[in-house]
Amino acid sequence: MMPAPPATNTTKGFVLVVEDDAALRLLLEHSLQQRGYQVHTVADAEQALAFLEGTKPDVALLDWMMPGLSGLELCRIIRQKPGLKDLPILFLTARTEEQDLINGLDHGADAYLTKPCSADKLDARLRALLRRARPSQDQISFGPLLLEPENHHVTRAGRVITLGPTEYRLLEILIRQPRKVFSRELLLERIWGANVHVELRTVDVHIRRLRKALNEPGEADLIRTVRSAGYALDDSRTEHDVSPSAPTAP
Repeated sequence: MMPAPPATNTTKGFVLVVEDDAALRLLLEHSLQQRGYQVHTVADAEQALAFLEGTKPDVALLDWMMPGLSGLELCRIIRQKPGLKDLPILFLTARTEEQDLINGLDHGADAYLTKPCSADKLDARLRALLRRARPSQDQISFGPLLLEPENHHVTRAGRVITLGPTEYRLLEILIRQPRKVFSRELLLERIWGANVHVELRTVDVHIRRLRKALNEPGEADLIRTVRSAGYALDDSRTEHDVSPSAPTAP
């Protein structure tokens, strides 16, 4: 892998990395985060399946050879799950035999790269998969909210909303899975990464800013705070609960 360029504020997509080599896993995480991806890493197929029970990433990056279930078997299992049949899957493998690579594609993989590969080449392949997976997703809507990922444009009932980069990333995470409750810990990991120490209270601060930007006087609050759990984008209620044991919600 080549050194990554400076970080940007662009969120290209959410990548699940499944890699048993700890050093390579950390390198992939750092490189992808620097290129603007949200990243979650796991060390084996079992951890990947547990994660996928509750969260669907935009693309999965799988190692082929892993202890326990192989990446090939993991790919086959993912393709059997109704909610994951369309998940883009990219193999990162040391295998170079043509029949092996054909076998991977036959099991449901969308593409593969052989190790070692440059970070730029990996980035280009991921972007191609994401474009294919979202060919017409130039807008994401929820209730009165409309988000345009290509230009980071956000409106509410036609009113333009100006957001800082962190508030935009929060909104994009929430609006891609509306009504799903995200814990503060998960939001921290999605935005800042698992290996960066950031106080939980930081999430509350940015949620407060997001609420202030989204909601004008008289408008329903679209962000719900769930007691002892976290936050969700939800238009089914206007009140939000606050847990006495959790940091005071915005």
